Amino acid sequence: MKLIDAHCHLEPKDFPAAGEVIARARAQGVVHAIVVGQLQRPGDFGAALDCARAHRDFLTPTMGIHPHDAAAALPADWATLETLCALPEVCAVGETGLDYFYDHSPRREQLEAFHRQCGLAKQLKKPLVVHVRDAHDDCVEVLKSEGVHDGMIHCFTGDTDAARRYLDQGFFISVSGVVTYKKSEALQAAVAFTPLERLMVETDSPYLAPIPFRGKKNEPGYVGETAKKVGELKGVDAETAALTCAKNTAGLLHLTVRLDG
Repeated sequence: MKLIDAHCHLEPKDFPAAGEVIARARAQGVVHAIVVGQLQRPGDFGAALDCARAHRDFLTPTMGIHPHDAAAALPADWATLETLCALPEVCAVGETGLDYFYDHSPRREQLEAFHRQCGLAKQLKKPLVVHVRDAHDDCVEVLKSEGVHDGMIHCFTGDTDAARRYLDQGFFISVSGVVTYKKSEALQAAVAFTPLERLMVETDSPYLAPIPFRGKKNEPGYVGETAKKVGELKGVDAETAALTCAKNTAGLLHLTVRLDG
């Protein structure tokens, strides 16, 4: 299989030796991965950019302020985010979005941060990486009101109705190892409904390892298990599912990654 991990986190606290993680991923057919940079604390956007620069042939970074951290962001952080997202090597704005399950930041601040990053993505003409949990109605409303039609719903865990609304907005649906879990029937139905040409696969490492690795620290090399499940749900072989999802990711994020041959 040829695979792209559409969304992973490789912070040193979780992966002190990123090169070893990348080597294991390559051995499993992963040809590229999107490493997510996000505000860790005021004044600190983490290691994603430096990690991607150290592994340019394998990693491409994004930059954003997660809804969990929306209330913590200072004016200087917003200025830094604009500078980082404008870098040619940064392929997308985010992850941003809404999380009403944990509510680590008040919803008003989450909405303000989400609107602001929608505007930044439009200004820079870059895709938006969206995190959404228990907030589909508000998420769709923000995307519609901002006129954003270019991006991905990362680690999608919604149902068919939610998938339909994001697809109608022009977004791709990216699924993680959650789709391999036994109690994810609604998500599996949503994946079966979504056209293969609008799907991506990701790990969201170090979280949400797919079966048979559930309970272990997740890493990009495990994304093939999610691709296999997508293939099963779409009625195609794993290689076709993996390659199609990889092409979808490369197309949306304008990656110069060789997938044919």
